[in-house]
Amino acid sequence: MTDSTAPAAPVLTVRDLSVTFRVDGGRSPDVHAVRGLSYDLHRGEVLAIVGESGSGKSVSSMALMGLLPRTATIAGSARLGDIDLLDPHADLEPVRGARIAMIFQDPVGALDPVFTIGYQLDEMLRRHVPGMGRAARRARAVELLQMVELPDPEQRLRFYPHQLSGGQCQRVMIAMALACDPEVLVADEPTTALDVTVQQEVLDVLRRLRARTSAAIVLITHDMGVVADLADRVVVMRHGEAVEQAPVEDLFVRPTAAYTRQLLDAVPRIGTADRVSDADQRERPVLAVQDLVVEYRNQRGRHVRAIDGVTLHVQPGEMLALVGESGSGKSTLGRCALGLAPLTSGTVEVVGVRLGESSRAALRRARTSIGVVFQNPGGSMNPRYTIGQSVGEPLRVHAGLRGAALERRVGALLESVELPASWASRYPHELSGGQRQRVSIARAIALEPALLIADEPTSALDVSVQATVLELFREVQQRFRFACLFISHDLAVVDELADRVAVMHRGKVVEAGDRRSVLQAPEHEYTRRLLAAAPVPDPVEQSARRRRRLAGAA
Repeated sequence: MTDSTAPAAPVLTVRDLSVTFRVDGGRSPDVHAVRGLSYDLHRGEVLAIVGESGSGKSVSSMALMGLLPRTATIAGSARLGDIDLLDPHADLEPVRGARIAMIFQDPVGALDPVFTIGYQLDEMLRRHVPGMGRAARRARAVELLQMVELPDPEQRLRFYPHQLSGGQCQRVMIAMALACDPEVLVADEPTTALDVTVQQEVLDVLRRLRARTSAAIVLITHDMGVVADLADRVVVMRHGEAVEQAPVEDLFVRPTAAYTRQLLDAVPRIGTADRVSDADQRERPVLAVQDLVVEYRNQRGRHVRAIDGVTLHVQPGEMLALVGESGSGKSTLGRCALGLAPLTSGTVEVVGVRLGESSRAALRRARTSIGVVFQNPGGSMNPRYTIGQSVGEPLRVHAGLRGAALERRVGALLESVELPASWASRYPHELSGGQRQRVSIARAIALEPALLIADEPTSALDVSVQATVLELFREVQQRFRFACLFISHDLAVVDELADRVAVMHRGKVVEAGDRRSVLQAPEHEYTRRLLAAAPVPDPVEQSARRRRRLAGAA
């Protein structure tokens, strides 16, 4: 939270912003995405806009940038100094990037993969600062990368996006947004897919940049921990309308709207779950990994060890959570359990079948006993398939079901994840993110697997949707009693779901044990660092944690 007193005149004034989308060329009723939104944004302030998918928070900010499609009708005003950003006759080309800039949710997708980082920064400066020479542009690009604390900035200018991690790509996006010293930064879910330690670094960068440049920030997020860590004021949106506006501490302590209280109650918190595992450790493990080593050869011909001597097991009815930063090896381990990664040494057994050493028929049988829930449900489903076709495909291919029997089974599966059986005829784009994830779960359990692998299944979901999906996950596992390998970077979600936790760091399991001992009394320094980096949904506590962390680093 900023220590400086905000000036009387706001840098951005939004009044009665409304956005309506025309659907099917006017043949269907219009969709009112935003209704009468008003707020002020002061210099050096962070204003968080929160709400569920479809609440209008991203649409409202895309309207400010002039990035909505032609089917959108926009009303109201948004004054940035002497210009109304919503005026249809206003020329926004010299404004976008120069006076108001956007940090997109997916930095890897927003950066051009065929151009270097240096070229893309140079292009931004050439477009908006025409009088700047080549040498000056390069010096400015290096300065920007230093500003966002990217190591070896001169060398990084020659890198392509795929050569950087997700957190580094996000820093480059922030550098591009800051290239022309804009008055307003719009950050759309800037930390959603990042590990807790990388998220902490990005939030620290934004906080220091705010103090250094006094830029005003509009923060769009569904992570209430991030709101507590960075925001000064909060706008809560629902169904296109602002239901509450308040300073961040007041909102968390004394929310006035019932919907705000509902959002805050849905936020998972470490230490609140009270469950006892009913898994029998004497049973034969569904997944058994012994002394596993996985090595890859990089572009220079050197061997890189992704998995380094890992041993773990998952019992029937048990959920084992794998946590760790990007590059720790947790997703590689998940691929090994699916038989999709080469094993350098060690063994992986699924339902008693040793992958890589058994016959093709045995491997085929083992793979039919594995279900997978992916991080992005929309990307994992064929957009040309109906929901019923997606859910029914494994039943048709592996169980040979056809006709009425297949339809009945698909309907039962949809109902098991609390979706109407009649939705089998719908397509993925007709469902929300949470509904698509329910379809993914239904498809994963179609063959009643012994092992389910869930790779970040709730990271992109709103807190209220996430809460319902987590509850569904628990119910489905209790009903079908499958073993689950749950890969996640959200420690509060892990605490809600998991029975045991394994912490991975640089290819090794550095700590493992039951959920309470690992998350509430960690023994390894790396585990303690992960827990310290995870923001908590309490601005007072989060501020105190940040002061302690910075004091310890000093």
